[in-house]
Amino acid sequence: MTDHDLLPPIPDFDPRTTRRAVRRGVARTAITVLAALLVLVLAATVGSGLIQRRGDREERMTDVLGTAFKIYNPGYDIEVSNWGATTPLSMSFTVAARPVRAVGGFVEGYGGVEHVVTQDFFGHVGRLPLGHYAGTTLSTALMNVGTGNQPKEDSRKVLARLPAGLNALAVVEFAKPLTADELVAFTARNKSDAEKVVLERRPTSIPITWGGTTMWDRALMRGADDEPITSDLANFRRWVGILKDYDDDNLHDFDLSLARLRKAADDGLVYAYVDSLVTIGELRKVIEDPLVRTVRVADLAYDLERP
Repeated sequence: MTDHDLLPPIPDFDPRTTRRAVRRGVARTAITVLAALLVLVLAATVGSGLIQRRGDREERMTDVLGTAFKIYNPGYDIEVSNWGATTPLSMSFTVAARPVRAVGGFVEGYGGVEHVVTQDFFGHVGRLPLGHYAGTTLSTALMNVGTGNQPKEDSRKVLARLPAGLNALAVVEFAKPLTADELVAFTARNKSDAEKVVLERRPTSIPITWGGTTMWDRALMRGADDEPITSDLANFRRWVGILKDYDDDNLHDFDLSLARLRKAADDGLVYAYVDSLVTIGELRKVIEDPLVRTVRVADLAYDLERP
């Protein structure tokens, strides 16, 4: 007996069986590859999300970029949503913005129009909504601070031909910048409300402003007995204190810089302020204060509820 006699007989070639076997092999290979790809995609998505949210990165994004967006748009009341949408390549947060108007007027888009601010995987901010492309009468009035436009003599004439009972949104500019204590005394004397203060003179450009909704949302809440002006200035200084040198690139996209912000925080001087709770009659008195350079009216409204 030979070795050849001990081997089992070779079956006849069956094309149908062979094709089924090949198909099963291809299917198993495809399923294995797809499963591996799915695991890789999930790992990349979850992993990148965890990397992006590492430490306080997500919270700091809204602290820095959300607050910078408010300064970038002083003509809007802005609310920042303190949550982000994370993808493998970006993080984002939502803002609701509506133009600042004189109290009593009709506000377009009650609650605000929503916009999204995005930061990519490497921490760079994407293209920004609003800003220079969305000028308002208030932002124009703020850009005129320090230009000499609308001098006191012309503003007196404007105020004289308007009804005294109209509510106004106005920018009051000082002949020289005031300290926080001097501004407190000024507003008390003139019964004014410095809702938002201008912390630098930057003619023809949007200056650094603070107050109103332009605040660092996670700062300490103002106490009932706190003086709003000094409390808001302290809030601004605390926000500037969290900024790092590497934030400067993103700040430039908001038409800001660390150097300007730090100087404004160190100086603590007020060049002008915004008041949306004043009447034309009250502005006629404010403009006669020797500390005032001029008053610019940005909006008017009738108080429909006042008898």
